[in-house]
Amino acid sequence: MSKHPAGLPYLFLSEMWERFGYYLMIGIFTLYLKDVETGFAMTEKEASDLYGTFIALVFLTPFLGGLIADRYLGYTKSVVIGGVLMGTGYCLMGIHDINVLYAAMTLVMLGNGFFKPNISTLLGNLYSTDQYRARKDEGYNIFYMGINVGAFVCNFFGAALQILFGWTWAFFAAGVGMFIGLIVFLMGKRHYQGFDQKKGVQPGDMPMTRIVGLILLPAVLFGVLGWMIPGDLFGSDSTDAFILSCIPVVLFYASLWGSAPKAEKAPIAAMLAIFAVVILFWAVFKQNGSALNTWADRYTDRRVEGNTAVLFDTFKQSKEITYSKDSVPLYDEYFRLKKENGEAIKEVNYPVYFRNEHPDRIPSEGTSISVWATNLSQSINPGWVILLTPLVVAFFTWLRGKGKEPSTPAKIAYGLFISALSALVMVAAAKAGSNGAEKVTVWWLIACYGVITIGELFLSPMGLSLVSKLSPPRITSLMMGGWFLSTSIGNKLSGVLASMWDNYEQKADFFLFNCSLLLAATALAFVLLRWLNKVFNAHT
Repeated sequence: MSKHPAGLPYLFLSEMWERFGYYLMIGIFTLYLKDVETGFAMTEKEASDLYGTFIALVFLTPFLGGLIADRYLGYTKSVVIGGVLMGTGYCLMGIHDINVLYAAMTLVMLGNGFFKPNISTLLGNLYSTDQYRARKDEGYNIFYMGINVGAFVCNFFGAALQILFGWTWAFFAAGVGMFIGLIVFLMGKRHYQGFDQKKGVQPGDMPMTRIVGLILLPAVLFGVLGWMIPGDLFGSDSTDAFILSCIPVVLFYASLWGSAPKAEKAPIAAMLAIFAVVILFWAVFKQNGSALNTWADRYTDRRVEGNTAVLFDTFKQSKEITYSKDSVPLYDEYFRLKKENGEAIKEVNYPVYFRNEHPDRIPSEGTSISVWATNLSQSINPGWVILLTPLVVAFFTWLRGKGKEPSTPAKIAYGLFISALSALVMVAAAKAGSNGAEKVTVWWLIACYGVITIGELFLSPMGLSLVSKLSPPRITSLMMGGWFLSTSIGNKLSGVLASMWDNYEQKADFFLFNCSLLLAATALAFVLLRWLNKVFNAHT
């Protein structure tokens, strides 16, 4: 890294450890909520709804955290505040009390808002000098690799700690990871000097009082209204609150287009169109921690035998479960959790791994088998990112050399289509397992994640690039906030979709519905493509 700023290794390692903590927590979050013995015995619907609301708010707060850092706190101080809040939140999650859990989630939401946008901005500032400007994209690629290294390795630690000591220590490890990242960040503080000057309020910037009055306050009021309305308009109180709170924010972004000068209307309209289209991508992609985690837990053959079992056991990545046919039926044939008066019935044979095991593979009474920890499946996506990023970059470089590289809007459209194919992989997986009657090989999950990772690499970096290139300078921060808003809404929709899991007795239909949503978004993107290319070429 000698050809890069001296601060890069510190930011790389800080982000790696921060993502270690975040993805360790996400990998076990819904499993913890649904655990009948030592978790909160939530149903699929309850856990998915809470998960969707949580990750939606996690991606909504960076908009405000970035503005506060830009104008008042600076980036270094904001990163430190965010790291302390997140690390504390992760540690508190292991305390088995629902009110403490909600408080911990709030700390993580606020902490991510301060941390996520500002460490990336600080990295960009390090490359603002003539000496390093030409290597900025390469620096961000290295930084992005740190994200995925942390996301890949964390689940192995989470699995071992949960198996050995329980959920509390696994969440505590996430907090420790965050604090290690914070220590590394502070060790490199001298290298950020001169690059951490807060921008302050610039001419043309929207005053914070107006942002509060037009966006934040109405959003809070609408959210409270949604929570208090009797009944469930959109499935749950939290979903009602979130959807209604988004109304004033969406109307505000529409007003930016309405009040913009004529020269800015087209690029703002193009960005708003992209924001709307990619919502459905995030709605499907972010089911990795909910529906796909459920698939790994209940419908995937996780048995390990022979030398593989010895290896997994040595590193505490598997646990033993004992077969017993004399058990109280806690779940029905579709794995829907049964409750009486709001409380789950305890089951002797928990977990119910053998519920849909092939009859030939069911062991004799009292015999134990080893199964790998469910949250290990969460390392598949970052593993694919690490493997595929160089190939995708090389592919686009090759096309560029031939003068055939797709435009940024076209890459987003192709990314949506490729992501739709990943849902078809899971349709085939459901068919192969006779609608969940029998477990299927983990290769279905590996293939699904491999396909959607290609879609992710086509789409996610391109969205940020498009915003940075099209946005009028006076509202760049607000339009970046719009990208995070679309991600946030998509994240919430992922929870809404996953909460419908128990409603689908044919699981292939669930994944087929996901596919149809992405194909609809793909069709819209290609319908708009000629216009988007025209706007993009005229303003970049």
